Amino acid sequence: MDTSYVILGASLAGAKAAEALRAEGFDGPVVLIGDETERPYERPPLSKGYLLGGTEREKIFVHPAGWYAEHGVELRLGTAATAIDPQARTVTLADGSRLGWSKLLLATGSSPRRLPVPGGDREAVRHLRRVGDSDRLREDFRPGARIAIIGAGWIGLEAAAAARAAGAQVTVLEAAELPLLRVLGREVAQVFADLHRAHGVDLRFGVQVAELTDQGVRLADGALVPADTVLVGVGISPNTALAEAAGLSVDNGVRTDEHLRTSHPDIFAAGDVANAFHPLYGKPIRVEHWANAVNQPKVAALSMLGREAVYDRVPYFFTDQYDLGMEYTGYAEPGGYDRVVFRGDVAAREFIAFWLADGQVVAGMNVNVWDVTDPIRELVRSGRRIDPEKLTNGRVPLADLL
Repeated sequence: MDTSYVILGASLAGAKAAEALRAEGFDGPVVLIGDETERPYERPPLSKGYLLGGTEREKIFVHPAGWYAEHGVELRLGTAATAIDPQARTVTLADGSRLGWSKLLLATGSSPRRLPVPGGDREAVRHLRRVGDSDRLREDFRPGARIAIIGAGWIGLEAAAAARAAGAQVTVLEAAELPLLRVLGREVAQVFADLHRAHGVDLRFGVQVAELTDQGVRLADGALVPADTVLVGVGISPNTALAEAAGLSVDNGVRTDEHLRTSHPDIFAAGDVANAFHPLYGKPIRVEHWANAVNQPKVAALSMLGREAVYDRVPYFFTDQYDLGMEYTGYAEPGGYDRVVFRGDVAAREFIAFWLADGQVVAGMNVNVWDVTDPIRELVRSGRRIDPEKLTNGRVPLADLL
């Protein structure tokens, strides 16, 4: 029987899983397979520091170039996997070769959604997912350039901030009434709308895109938004094709239990592609953020080694836009809360927002307020009903509410 542990996806999650396997004492063969030619790197800098030009290229990589050979990890780059055979325990690669495995980890990540309109597949249309995408946008973002960004989500807004920092003219087109409306709700979404307008971004809400042309973006009402560069940021989809074809349970990602084990006992999933059962919430959730890609792989590695670890970390993500830094802790989906309260000065963009459901804190977001993620996380995890007046009273330390 083949004893190789194979990881599909030379991503942050894939690289951290290889690291965890070695740190936990596994000394058998580890093969890390990725279709990109770059060794594993972190994606947040691609829309933040690296896109802004402040982060050196070498800083984005998960490990130094020599780490993989030094730790006995076989790194196969520029290699796409085309099929998984769970019964034969093999992975078929694009060149037709097959690789056997005893345990398999899916860290295949996600891909940007394409815009289903005429011109949406034009070569000049930009997406932001890989380091090459960020490199091209760095060239596009220059003084006076006209940049149209479709989608006012995290990627769209971070790219807008980077483009404005480079001196470009920026128009953001969004179908909803506010940016990040589904994620944050109206009260907090307005903060980001005000932020970008204050920095000269032309925000247009409630618009529909009809076509992408050489001249820019044609809207459904016939108006043309002139643009030298069009960036589409309308979300990402988990890369589940391999798992689905292999007969694994797939539903908004590859379904796993709390140990990150899929419907096959020796196949696991981590990162963007994993829709993992979360013990705190009592249901599967899929989190498309850096913290999952960093922390899930250790649990997956331990589970692959038979140690039955559980992934129950409270979701976390962050953003940096202009002079605004933000950390979000928790999980507040639409309809999952009934009230948002604030501590601090919202107008000055120095505050903490709390999402409440029947008096319980389900999520908290600190904006330009630091060293509070630990108590926010404990408030979320506690499930306790908290007096909203104490939450909003800055004189009451958060730790006292626990």
